Amino acid sequence: RPAISPIYSNPPVHGARIAATVINDPVLFARWNEEMGEMAGRIKTVRAMLYDNLCKLNPDKDWSFVTRQIGMFSFTGLNPNQVKHMTEKHAIYMTGDGRISLAGLSQAKCEYLANAIVDSFTVE
Repeated sequence: RPAISPIYSNPPVHGARIAATVINDPVLFARWNEEMGEMAGRIKTVRAMLYDNLCKLNPDKDWSFVTRQIGMFSFTGLNPNQVKHMTEKHAIYMTGDGRISLAGLSQAKCEYLANAIVDSFTVE
């Protein structure tokens, strides 16, 4: 145990060195900012596509939480039984509280996810 403790309590510095290199170089920093903007834009796009698909499938439900939220994850509002249904029937995985990663969602899979969410909301 004493031999491994320093590994966990003192993380390696190489990550910090890479970050410092990028932040302190104007060209690399500009490129990093551009790439971050592209990533954020892609996530906004899949959020909008998911929202549009959900609204088409079930226009009576308020799906605005999908586009109101920001970041790589979304709380779906699914309960644990509905999450289990998503996993067992649709092979879609998320945390037990219904949080799903949108960073890994492609535009091609937005319709599939929307169908699975709408289907799972029917489960008690």
